Amino acid sequence: MLKVHSEPPKPELKPEGMTLLALGFRPFFLSAAFSALFLMLIWLGAWSGAYSLPTYYGPIGWHSHEMLFGYAVAIIAGFLLTAVRNWTGVTPPTGKPLGLLFLLWLAGRIVPFFDGLIPGTLIAIIDLAFLPAVALGIQPALWQGQQKVNRIFVPLLLVMAVANLYVHLQALGFTLTAIQGADAMLYLVAFLITLLGGRVIPFFTEAVIPGHQSKRDNKVEMATVILLGGLVLTQFIYPAPFITGLFALGVAITQTIRVVGWYNHKIWQIPILWVLFTGMLWLIIGFTLIALASYEVIGLNLAKHAITVGGIGVLTFGMMARVALGHTGRPIDSSRLINGCFILLNLAAIARVFGPLVQPQNYTFWVHLSGGLWIICFVIFGLIYTPMLIKPRVDGKAG
Repeated sequence: MLKVHSEPPKPELKPEGMTLLALGFRPFFLSAAFSALFLMLIWLGAWSGAYSLPTYYGPIGWHSHEMLFGYAVAIIAGFLLTAVRNWTGVTPPTGKPLGLLFLLWLAGRIVPFFDGLIPGTLIAIIDLAFLPAVALGIQPALWQGQQKVNRIFVPLLLVMAVANLYVHLQALGFTLTAIQGADAMLYLVAFLITLLGGRVIPFFTEAVIPGHQSKRDNKVEMATVILLGGLVLTQFIYPAPFITGLFALGVAITQTIRVVGWYNHKIWQIPILWVLFTGMLWLIIGFTLIALASYEVIGLNLAKHAITVGGIGVLTFGMMARVALGHTGRPIDSSRLINGCFILLNLAAIARVFGPLVQPQNYTFWVHLSGGLWIICFVIFGLIYTPMLIKPRVDGKAG
């Protein structure tokens, strides 16, 4: 098997406080993994009618909000608070400032369950503060860096905060914009991982497959940005299905061209690489299904889950597995159990999206099967990666 070795040495960080707060990926990847586990456990019980789920957002609204603004945002924060050091050489928030960021994220997950005891306005303020706080945390480093294109992540985080505001405005009783906000965030997360995927996946592929040269077309890259930007803007301003469908179809086409240009058949020898390609494939499938759903060919709910469980779930799981290995000084070679999780997560996406299409009468079974596979994967991730994330790097370096 081809093996990916640990990343090149990065600029040193001065140790500050506990290891868990040495760099952003540590607390946020750990919290993302456990939130993915507990959010799904809580949701499956509530969805099955075992108990009610009284929260500030409402039961269904809570599920969509927390998977996007809880789980996905934790991974985004962890990745960016780690990557900006690599991009700029400037130290991001660590130690106590990083700990305060984490506590702010955690507070946003807890306070919605105390609706009625805590004023709704305060719940909104606590949850809305996190994304701007992360943007503020990475802004100084990005503005000192030479590559101005990296600065896009600051406004992108702020636009995500606007999507969150759309959800909170409905929760507070001012508007009916929660679905618009959740859909905008869904496509914003897809936007961000599409941008990052375009950077790291071709690089990883070229690094481990001798002689491979990924093909990139600047026109296709620009078209991807424009189409995804248009899709997000549509959700904020005028979420008409036929417009959403056209943008989604365009994204599916440009993504297909991009991924074909990166592809090499030898990726299937490297699980920690092929998992990223399958995640990108799920995005293509998801945007194609969004286009079909916009014209009422299939259910929109299934199309969205192709992006969430398949695209976001598989890609973020694979990226967490890889980044955590590299940044704790270990060889980038995933274990057999984690490789098995890569397969199980893809099966979870298949069950959630295509199971109800084949056997709609067994919808509940497919939801439980998909959720169960998701839970198993994150239990295994937690068991394997928690010791890595809370202990110092094995090579003795800081970070």
